[in-house]
Amino acid sequence: MKVLVSACAIGCNCKYNGKNNRNEFVIEYLRGKEIISICPEMLANMPTPRPCAEIVNGVVMDANGNNVDSDYRNAVAIVLEKVKGERIDLAILQSRSPTCGVNKIYDGTFTGKLIPGQGLFAKALLDKGYTVKDTEDFKLINSDLPLII
Repeated sequence: MKVLVSACAIGCNCKYNGKNNRNEFVIEYLRGKEIISICPEMLANMPTPRPCAEIVNGVVMDANGNNVDSDYRNAVAIVLEKVKGERIDLAILQSRSPTCGVNKIYDGTFTGKLIPGQGLFAKALLDKGYTVKDTEDFKLINSDLPLII
């Protein structure tokens, strides 16, 4: 099984703030699987750290009020080209991100409020027919068996 996974979810310090979103449930699930670790922002040579960004009325804006939509859309295009031709069975993407959020994203007010929606990369993968799961969909049961809910 080949799984594409957000690099921050497995411990890469590529988040906007220079940190990561290491998720032990996801890491446990990935054991024994072929993985493609990906961070669209890093592949597009965006700086880390960088101002946080949210989707505001369909456009990616950073917390300083700058329109960074083309940077984020370019990042998605780079990743899609990179994985073109790969047989990916599952994508596991980081929650809430304007790029990778699967179920919910921030509402664009930079107040921490979540709304239903997808980030640009998650939406592109879903539109192409990939199976995409949010990192928050993973839990451990019996302390050692990963479960996707």
